[in-house]
Amino acid sequence: MNATTPSSSWSASARQRWRREVVEQLTLVGHLGRWILLGAASGALAGLSSFVFLEVLDRITRLRTSHGWLLWLLPVAGLVIGATYHYLGGRAGQGNSLLIDQIHQPTGWVPRRMAPLVLLGTWATHLFGGSAGREGTALQMSGSLTDLLSRALHLDDGDRRLLLIAALAGGFGAVFGVPLAGAVFALEVQSIGRVRYEALVPALTASLVGDLVVSGLGYHHPPLPQLDVALDGWLIAKVAVAGLAFGLVGAAFAELTHSLKRVITARVGWPPLRPMIGGFALIGLVGLFGRDYVGLSLPLAGQALAGDRLSFAVFALKFVFTVITLGCAFPGGEVTPLFVIGATLGAALASPLHLPVALLAAVGFVAVFAGAANTPLACSIMGVELFGSGAVTPVAVGCVISYVFSNHRGIYPTQRIHTAKGPTRIHGRPTLDEWGSRTTEAGE
Repeated sequence: MNATTPSSSWSASARQRWRREVVEQLTLVGHLGRWILLGAASGALAGLSSFVFLEVLDRITRLRTSHGWLLWLLPVAGLVIGATYHYLGGRAGQGNSLLIDQIHQPTGWVPRRMAPLVLLGTWATHLFGGSAGREGTALQMSGSLTDLLSRALHLDDGDRRLLLIAALAGGFGAVFGVPLAGAVFALEVQSIGRVRYEALVPALTASLVGDLVVSGLGYHHPPLPQLDVALDGWLIAKVAVAGLAFGLVGAAFAELTHSLKRVITARVGWPPLRPMIGGFALIGLVGLFGRDYVGLSLPLAGQALAGDRLSFAVFALKFVFTVITLGCAFPGGEVTPLFVIGATLGAALASPLHLPVALLAAVGFVAVFAGAANTPLACSIMGVELFGSGAVTPVAVGCVISYVFSNHRGIYPTQRIHTAKGPTRIHGRPTLDEWGSRTTEAGE
C-alpha cells in the first residue's frame, strides 16, 4: 500500500515550486546587481567626461564672445581639425553612426582615440565660431570610454551592446541634465519603431549616475521656464499643426546636412579642405547676418522661451549656419542647434497660430529634435523634465506629430527602420525604397 498521502504529495510539489522560484529570484537579483554596477560605471565615465567638456565649453564660449577676432581663424581651425581626423582619426571619424552601428552588429571595438579627438575638435569648433552642439561629443566620449571598459572586462558581444546603449544614455542624460529622457533616448534611438527594453536597467542607471556626477561636481544646467497650460481642443489642434511644421523642418535639417556631406565629399577630394571651406562660408554669413548664429546660440532660444516674438528669419539662419558647420565635417552635435531652431521656429509660428510664444517655443524646443532623431518618447519626457508637467500634453502632441511627419529621415544615418511610420506601399509603389538599406527585420 502506498504510504504517500495527497497532502504530502502536494506539499512536496509546493516545496519544489517554491525552491525554483527562490532560485529564479536570486538569479534575477544577481543579474540586476551586475547591470546596475556596469551601468553605474558607464554613467560615471559619462558624467566625468561631460563635466570636463561642459566646464571648458562655457569658458570657451565666453572667450569667443569677448574676442571677436577668433572667428577669422575658423578656416584655419577647420583645416587643422580636418587634417587631424583624416590622418589620425580612422574609424573615430564616423562618430555617432559608429556607436549605433556597433549596437546593431558589433564588429570591432570603438576606437579609444574617439573621446579625445571629439572633445578637442568640438572645443575648437566652438572657440572659433562653428555652429554645433554638445550631444555628439558627449555620446562619443561616453561610448569610447565605456567600450574601453568592456574591453578591459572581456565582455561578450551581447553584453557589450547593452553597455553601449547605457553609454548613450549616460552621455545624453549627463550633458543635458535629463536623466529619464537620456535613458529612453538610448533605448529608442537605434531603430525607428523599437524600444530596447533589454537594456532598461543599465541605461537608466547610467543616465541617472551621469547626471548626478555632473551636478555633484558643481555644474548646474541653466533653469528653463516652467509652464502650466490650460488645455482645450482648439489649442491641441493648433499645436498639432505646428508639430507638422516641426517635423518637416527636422526632416529637412537631416536631409540637407547629409546632402551637403555627400556633395562636398564628391567635389573636394582632400578631406581637410572640407571644414576649411565651411569656415570661409560661415565667415561670409557672419558678415551678412551677424554673430548671433555661431556657437550654441542659446540666447536665441532664451528669447523665444521668455516670450519674445521672433521672425522666421531667425530659425532659418540658425538652420543654415548649422547645416554648413556639420555638413562640412566640423565635429560637435546636432541636438542643441535643433533645440534653438525649434524654439525660434515656435516663437515665429506663435503669432499666426495665435498661441502663447513661450508655450510653442517650448514645444518646438523638443519637437524638432523628436522629428530629426525619430525619438518621440524621449523628447516628450525631456519636455516634462525641462519645462514641467504642466506642458506635458502639448509637448507630447508636438513631438508625436513631428515624428510622424519627418518621414523616415534622421540625423543618424545608421539608425534602422524596425517599424514603418505609415503605409509601406502607396498606389502599389513601395515607400521605403530610398531607406531600404536601413530597414531591419522585425525580429532583430
